[in-house]
This record gives sequence, C-alpha cells and structure tokens, in this order.
Amino acid sequence: MADLSPTLPDDADVALRIRGLVTGFGDKLIHDGLDLDVARGEIMGVVGGSGSGKSVLMRAIIGLQPSRAGTIAVFGQDALDPDPAAQRALRRKWGVLFQEGALFSGLTVAENIEMPMREYLDLPDPVLAGLAAARLRLVGLLADAGPKFPSELSGGMKKRAGLARALALDPPLLFLDEPTAGLDPISAAGFDDLIKVLKETLGLTLFLITHDLDTLMAICDRVAVLGDGRVLACGTVEQLRAYDHPWVQDYFAGARGRAAGTAPIKASAA
Repeated sequence: MADLSPTLPDDADVALRIRGLVTGFGDKLIHDGLDLDVARGEIMGVVGGSGSGKSVLMRAIIGLQPSRAGTIAVFGQDALDPDPAAQRALRRKWGVLFQEGALFSGLTVAENIEMPMREYLDLPDPVLAGLAAARLRLVGLLADAGPKFPSELSGGMKKRAGLARALALDPPLLFLDEPTAGLDPISAAGFDDLIKVLKETLGLTLFLITHDLDTLMAICDRVAVLGDGRVLACGTVEQLRAYDHPWVQDYFAGARGRAAGTAPIKASAA
C-alpha cells in the first residue's frame, strides 16, 4: 500500500516543513494540527474543497496570515521568527504569484518587476531595467510588454508578468495561487509547460494551489489534499485516485477526473 503521509523522513532534503499548524478566524478553525513537507526541487500541488484553507495555508507560510500554533520552516529557517531582520532575509528566498497576478495597476510591467529588486538590491536604474527585461524573456514575454500597464495585457500575459515579478530576486521557492485560473485551455497548457521548464532549468521548488486537474497531472510531482483542517493524503495523482476517501475519489476518479485523462481505479483502504 502506498504511503500517502504528508510528512517525509527527518533526514529528507526538505524545502518546506510544517508541523502542527493551527489557523483560524475568530471562533472558526481553518487548520487544526496540519502537517506537510515539501521536498526540495519538487512541484507540490495543493487541492481541497471550498473553505479547506488552501490560500490561507499559503498566506500563513509567507507571513500574511497569523498562525495560532505550530511551526513552519523554510530551508531550515523558522518562518515564524518575529525578528524583522530574519523575516526580511527569509522573504528573499521565495516569490509569490497571486491569483490574477496582483500587479500594481499604476506601475508599468517593468516597474512591477523592478519593485522587489529596489526593495532588496542597491543597483542603478539601467541595471534594474536590464534585469527586468531578462525576467520578461524568461517567462516568454516580449520586450514591448515592459512599458505597458497591467490593464493593457491579456489575462495570460498578466499571469506571466506576475510570474516574472515573482522571479525578480531569483528565489529558490515559488508559491503559485491558481496560476491557470481564467485561462483558455491552450494558454493554460502553455503556462504549465513554462512552469515545468522553469522548475527544471532553475532548480525551483514550487507550492502550487490549483483546481486544474490537467495541471495536477501534467506537472505536479505530488499533490496534498486538504480537508477537515489537515492534509488528508499526499501523493501522486495515481496514488490519490486509489485512496479510499469520498472527496478524494470524487475529485480524482470522478467524471471530471476521467475527462482530464484519468480512468477509474478501484479504491483501496488508506
């Protein structure tokens, strides 16, 4: 029987290690003792039903959502360390692509990409402009996208521009929140291919929230399924299709899962 535990051995090469995480809003708990490990160099997909706390989990890791209990370590460093200097140093190690790109509307694409560099690097403007142009090329955008404002971009271009900004400081870890949401199938497949190429060429670790079954099957090494305040199971898509849990079965082996290229597999006891 496959091991679908969300944790890895203590001696594993882990980029992200979460233990006993508790989050919530008022009297409502979102996560209650959640554990999860993301290995260095893997693409971890994160799925779950509405209200399961996918985005809250990402926001807790990057410090935008307070945690009530538990530990989070990123490359061995305490992500919950209250020391401002430690937090600033750790934030350089990750980039974030929020849903819809979250670009600043009053800045050009190039200026959006330059923002993290201006925050952390003391470089002259011509060098920053050259680095921003390089990030645009990295994500498959032409140089003429740089002087445009976000409102002048298509949905797919906004996603790529947001990804370019997430890569501004060459972080080893990327957080992607619904990166293919709202894209047509061809654009979504192209974005999946881009993510996979970037992961392989740059040696990235990715934490990827998505509802897109095609994305899960095309690029994710493992998938963590959130539910009941914790990670219900974590494994490959094939392993999860055989996992004996109603929501997991409906998601991965139901009609939509089959339409995305799967076929039903008889569930086995977890």
